[in-house]
Parts: sequence; structure tokens; C-alpha cells
Amino acid sequence: MTRRLALVTGVGRKIGIGASLVERLAADGMDILFTYWHAYDREVSAYERSEDTDDILRLCREKSVHAEMLELNLADVQSPDELFSFCYSTFGRYPDTLIHNAAVSINDTIETVTAEQLDQHYAINTRAVTLLTQKFLQHFEYNFGRVICLTTGWAQGPMPNELSYAMTKSTIDTLVYTISPVLAKRKITINVINPGPTDTGWMNDELKEELLKRSPQGRIGQPSDVANLASFLVSKEAQWVTGQTIHSEGGFINHF
Repeated sequence: MTRRLALVTGVGRKIGIGASLVERLAADGMDILFTYWHAYDREVSAYERSEDTDDILRLCREKSVHAEMLELNLADVQSPDELFSFCYSTFGRYPDTLIHNAAVSINDTIETVTAEQLDQHYAINTRAVTLLTQKFLQHFEYNFGRVICLTTGWAQGPMPNELSYAMTKSTIDTLVYTISPVLAKRKITINVINPGPTDTGWMNDELKEELLKRSPQGRIGQPSDVANLASFLVSKEAQWVTGQTIHSEGGFINHF
């Protein structure tokens, strides 16, 4: 029996959500193809550990699955073709599971936002998600499939200091709600996860202290929390869950 194959975008850092996603799915017995783009990590988060992707790949392969990675700029309109061509040439088949984890997040406000920033966010957070989902559907040939998108808490409270990010991420919920009946006819579910504030290395001590005050469970969200939910949503048992935005925030009390 051929193992299931998951395609996960935006897996660049060992402490990130993407790494936790692929390691969990590999542990579940799925083959893995993930993308990364070091230029974004260096430019936006000043994260220089380019060897992380090699370590993530090794951890996946240690689960006795076939795992590969591809550095790819999803802002390139040709990237879906390149990615799916690479997938087929490497695995001999296309994915049955697609997880949109890649995102652009650069702080701006209505006073500071620029056309360039808006376009940069749109290219990854909206256009790439839409076109990759389209490509996934075009090549889908299985009894069932799964698509998961990562969003943010824009609907839980205003995010005035992340205008471009909140605007473009909000389109994900609309996309999923709109196309879920179309995908359901092909036995594909599509859902959105809002993980809430998640400790992936960007929080300082002051912010962590503030977040803990708002956390009824007395802790901050971890990448593994996202991976645990994704593990269920991609399973056969999640067949009846589609078109949903799931706010997996541990009871977190309001937003900034």
C-alpha cells in the first residue's frame, strides 16, 4: 500500500509551526514534502540558521518515511507548477494532503502601510494559497483528501498593528467557506486553524507575561498544539469536518 503524502509549505525553522507539523505527520506514517524560503526568514525574522531545514528533513526521515524538501519562493506565479512537478518527479505521485503554513507577516498600520507591503502579503497569504489549492485539485486522484490553512485571530479582535497581515489572512476563511462544497464533491475536506498566540521564538519575556495573564490554562500555545489538531483533521476520522475555522487557542481571553 502506498503511504499518504502530505505537502506542507513554510517549513523553515525547527522552532516553528511548520516543523512541528511535518514531524507529527511523519510520525503518523505519512510521506512528507515541505517547502521553505530562507530569504524571508533572514529578512523578516533575522533568523540565520539555514541548517534547520536539513535537521527537520532528517527528523522526518527518522520516522521511516520518504521525506523531501524544496526551497521555493511562493510569490512566484510559476511556483505551483514547479512544486507539483518536483513532487511527481520525486515521489511518483501527487499529494493527497496540502497544508498551507507559509505566510508573510510584517507589522504595519493604516498610517504606514504601502502598496509594496500589501502586494507582498497578498502574494503569499492569498494568491499562493488559492493557486496551490487549485493545482492540488487538478492533480487529485485519491479516495479522500485533506487541505488545511493556517490563519490568525483577526476575527477574534482588531489587529491594527498588523494591517496587511490581517487583511490578507482574512481571505483564507472566506476562501475555505466558499470552496468547501466544491472540494467535498471530490471527498476532500478543507479547514482553517487559528492557533492563537504560539511560542515560535518571536515572543519576548514581557509579552509572554502578558499572554499568561490571558491564558486560563496557565500556558502559551506551542507548535505541537497545532500539529495535534492537524493530525486529526488530516485523518480519515475527520471526514465530516469541512469548511470550518477552528480557533484552537486554549480559551485565550481576547486579543490585542
